[in-house]
Amino acid sequence: MLNIEKIEKAAEVLQEVIRPTFLIRSHKINPESKLYIKPENLQVTGSFKVRGAYYKISQLSDEEKSRGVIACSAGNHAQGVALGASKNGIKSLICLPDSAPISKVEATKGYGADVCLVPGAYDDAYQRALELKEKHGYTFVHPFNDEDVIAGQGTIGLEIMKELPDADVVLVPVGGGGLISGVAFAVKSINPNCKVYGVQAEGAPSMAKSVHDGKIETLDRVVTFADGIAVKTPGTLTYEMCKNYVDDIVTVTDDEVAAAVLALIDYQRLVAEGAGAVSVAAAMFNKVDVKGKKVVCIVSGGNIDVTILSRVINRGLIKTGRSTDITLELADKPGQLTDVSKIISEKGANVVSIYHDRTELDTEINGCYLRLRLETRNYEHVEEIKYALAKAGYKIVE
Repeated sequence: MLNIEKIEKAAEVLQEVIRPTFLIRSHKINPESKLYIKPENLQVTGSFKVRGAYYKISQLSDEEKSRGVIACSAGNHAQGVALGASKNGIKSLICLPDSAPISKVEATKGYGADVCLVPGAYDDAYQRALELKEKHGYTFVHPFNDEDVIAGQGTIGLEIMKELPDADVVLVPVGGGGLISGVAFAVKSINPNCKVYGVQAEGAPSMAKSVHDGKIETLDRVVTFADGIAVKTPGTLTYEMCKNYVDDIVTVTDDEVAAAVLALIDYQRLVAEGAGAVSVAAAMFNKVDVKGKKVVCIVSGGNIDVTILSRVINRGLIKTGRSTDITLELADKPGQLTDVSKIISEKGANVVSIYHDRTELDTEINGCYLRLRLETRNYEHVEEIKYALAKAGYKIVE
């Protein structure tokens, strides 16, 4: 059975490999709360996963190590296992879904592991890993449903309580549940009054659905850019621990997660992957009660593929009113663009792009559409611009 002594032992073992990630106070993400970030995106391998993986491998017997290790992962656990295996002189094979970002695949290889790409999602990679384990006799290192792995992840809870023993709320990303199981157990053991909430992507709510329905459930599919928590079925052990130690599990949309990724870049100069930013999204959009409370958001990873980062930032800009599209129906005559530009300029917005269309069949013969993309401050600024345009007699189509 997991106990606080085991998590403390894991903390001692991990001193030789992990990087300290001290809490960062954030004043802007949710000004109504006293919010802190636990930046595991700055961890070795760019994710908290190295904690559980390394501790698990350190506890293997010589016989288990001699057979080599196999693991399945959406990317972050893969890097943790690869690093842990390399440092212990063990051969490792990692099964990754073929949808895993290229950056995670290459990083896993860079830490010394062999990689097997499997069509589908995490759960498909898991099944393939089990097949290869039986065929070749590898030692399996589960990404979340393992007591040693959970103990390793629980060291984050110890660190939070050491730095902020009177924390009111801890928000934790949830995929299979290994991180929140360890963190919740550690936090509740030290400060039972502290609320621990899990956060999942709306398109992958396996643990939330299971806990709320009172039984483990498997999703038909998962749809989210937060690939690190795109898990169809939670673990049996982690499910039980979530039921016993977690106060609730909430969900956030991909647009809310994108806004959180943008906020971390904008306000804290921190780069997080989607899975790592769900905790911040929950605080930003008040998914749980954080007003006036000391809140810790665990940013669990920063391994976002640069090819998707620009799209995520763009979605975040739109979600927070920092970017907007406005379409006007105009009479096609000289001076219209000048007058519209003047209003936008006076209101302090910046025009990013313009599309002038005379060909739409639903416009008047002498009419046109003017589509504008603007850089704005927030939603209030967008409404201010729309009001000024409408007041000047322009018809806003959308």
